[in-house]
Amino acid sequence: MWERLSERLEGHLVVLEPLEARHEDSLWDAAADPEVWRFMTTVSGVSREAFRGWLDEALSAGARGERAPFATVTAAGGAIGSTSYLTLRPEHRGLEIGHTWLGRTAWGTGANAETKLLLLEHAFEELGCMRVEFKTDARNQRARAALAAIPARFEGVHRKHMLVRGDELRDSAYYAITDDEWPAVRTALRARVAARL
Repeated sequence: MWERLSERLEGHLVVLEPLEARHEDSLWDAAADPEVWRFMTTVSGVSREAFRGWLDEALSAGARGERAPFATVTAAGGAIGSTSYLTLRPEHRGLEIGHTWLGRTAWGTGANAETKLLLLEHAFEELGCMRVEFKTDARNQRARAALAAIPARFEGVHRKHMLVRGDELRDSAYYAITDDEWPAVRTALRARVAARL
């Protein structure tokens, strides 16, 4: 089933398309705001060159089978962000959803809720996952509130978990959803998306 890891996922508000070089120009338009990258693990969006480095790394990791990156596209066809499956553990029926960002104009529109709905449906119902996890910078209150609203269960903070942007220490807040929790989470996310239609 994991051969279907990276496929087009279509919703009402957004479509997740496997990330390709053709998405670069419209993604750059969404990524040009430095606030988008404030808590990301790499410096991107600051310049076109840095953004291209982010895109090249995402595409390379996808080609190596280490990650399944997606472009988040509106129903009208414009790219507004990106997300990925990563930390792939098919032998343990688990993965992580991360490297997620949206341009500021998409904040609060329901795009993030539907993105999570599409990825979680695919992970639990097509890939057979029993656990999907998320992590974010422990200081990123906006991302933590969004994860709690899914609702994903907070599992703790890993102190001094990562070095990001060179040598900056990061504590990571971990959240997860299990297959037992998925039916209730699916109902909650579907209601949130329906309220935006």
